[in-house]
Amino acid sequence: MAAHFGRRLRKGAATTAVAAAAVAALSASQAPGATSEDQGRQATAGTATPAPDTPAAGDATGSSPYYTDLPPLKSPNPAPTVGTGTPVARGAAEAGIPATVLDAYKRAEAELRTAKPGCNLPWQLLAAIGKVESGQARGGRVDANGTTLGRILGPQLDGNGFALIKDTDHGAYDGNSQYDQAVGPMQFIPSTWAWAGRDGNGDGKSDPNNVYDAALAAGHYLCRNNWDMSGDSGLHSAILSYNNSQDYLNLVLNWLEYYRKGTHSVPDGTGTVPSHRSDDSGIPVTPSTPNPKPSTPTPGKPHQPKPDPKPHTPGGGQSPDPTPPKPPTPPTDPKTPTDTVDHLKDAGTDKLTAMAGDAFTERIGTRAETKAGKAVGKVRIRFTITGDTDTTFTGGEKVATVVTDAKGTALAPALQAGEKTGDFKVTTAVVGRTVKGVDYPVTVTARAADTLARTTDKPLTCTPGGEFADQVQLKATYKGAVAEKVAATATLIKSATDATENDKGPYFKDADGKPVRTLTGLRTDAKGLLKLPKLYADDTAGTYLLRVTTTGGATLTVELKVAAAEDDGSTETGT
Repeated sequence: MAAHFGRRLRKGAATTAVAAAAVAALSASQAPGATSEDQGRQATAGTATPAPDTPAAGDATGSSPYYTDLPPLKSPNPAPTVGTGTPVARGAAEAGIPATVLDAYKRAEAELRTAKPGCNLPWQLLAAIGKVESGQARGGRVDANGTTLGRILGPQLDGNGFALIKDTDHGAYDGNSQYDQAVGPMQFIPSTWAWAGRDGNGDGKSDPNNVYDAALAAGHYLCRNNWDMSGDSGLHSAILSYNNSQDYLNLVLNWLEYYRKGTHSVPDGTGTVPSHRSDDSGIPVTPSTPNPKPSTPTPGKPHQPKPDPKPHTPGGGQSPDPTPPKPPTPPTDPKTPTDTVDHLKDAGTDKLTAMAGDAFTERIGTRAETKAGKAVGKVRIRFTITGDTDTTFTGGEKVATVVTDAKGTALAPALQAGEKTGDFKVTTAVVGRTVKGVDYPVTVTARAADTLARTTDKPLTCTPGGEFADQVQLKATYKGAVAEKVAATATLIKSATDATENDKGPYFKDADGKPVRTLTGLRTDAKGLLKLPKLYADDTAGTYLLRVTTTGGATLTVELKVAAAEDDGSTETGT
């Protein structure tokens, strides 16, 4: 939501004005990097920079109200998570972000890192705006796909204390065919969403009520003018384009700084919801029924009071109630598929092993089940690579979130092995719930070759005390394919049956020029080729053997001959 406090205060709200001014002053005093420049800027429709090639537009939210709650004065104290070293804040409830909402922010940051690398958008900025705009989707009340359980709507922008923006979407997004209303977790007005909307969860549509779509759209909106978020200038310009108000800027910067000091995920629907808004109107933000179409008042139609259901006595009083009224039953949220998950189970995943640098042929499959073992569809499963490894999922990420299908199965993206060998794990969890997951052991083996061959059949010969004219060059393959970056060892051996190092005959030279008959740390190049250093011979004539072995068991023995130069029978005569 958005705009300067004074712009939205209704007439006669003196107490509200004082409270809002106090909050604004406190926000300004705490804002990291806040300056006196542009203090008191007023948010007006049409003040933000329009998107390229689009009609003139105001800021993203149409100057709608927003939450003014400040983060705690004492920031969370991050502590390393066991095994990862990642700072995770615990304790302060405000530092907890609902799991699906947090996943949406991080996914948007990752996509923008590729799409607009110069923007340097931190996911914590999206979290700060999401906190101010909707209280992180009203504490994370979203389904497995990230769509809010009920519309999150700002008040209708009818000019009555707010900006005047007549309907632009025929009520498609906000359910209001007379005036626009800010919609969804990031509070886009329909006219802005029409060009800024994105599909963030890959379902083929852009929905401002979906936190994945809204977070990605907000990221692109903030990055649209090539602002660099790594510096104050670009960061402040982007935030002010979302809402052209210094108070809003200061507030968002406070939350940005707070989240940068540490956060942790909490189950969906359990996040804290702010209680103070910039208009202090008390207008409900989330309806109690899933995405209802709000009623629109008909101009000129008089208010019709409801009839009194109780009969009146002749004396003018109401007849007494024979029984006391029952207290109203508090509304209960319907169970989502995520609520029914009891545990996760492996869905037939085979052994996970790959050579360094290769893609894994086997993919991880996980099934979400109820306590009775029934499959649960439309549940978000988070796969996380843990341990000392540079292996990633396709796309370079260490975390992937996948929605289960009708059979309750989520298939993780393919794993891509890095260069680090060894064992690690992929863990699974249900986004928004704490249930028993599945751990998958994974192994990355060293690059290997199963065949070695010389690139030429030319004999290798040398005279005693001389040097071999040709260097030994080999090609390594694995299952017929080029074997690159494979480790190898070359040794001058005593015989075909004795692989110990020879103490005479041909040799290599080390950096100091001294004889060396074993070379380690060799590695094939990108074409699978291995070219050995120049060979030299001592004064002992004979036939010698050079043996080269690689990781994976490929072995090749090369014959070397040291002999005096043959006499060609020619004689030199003189007169």
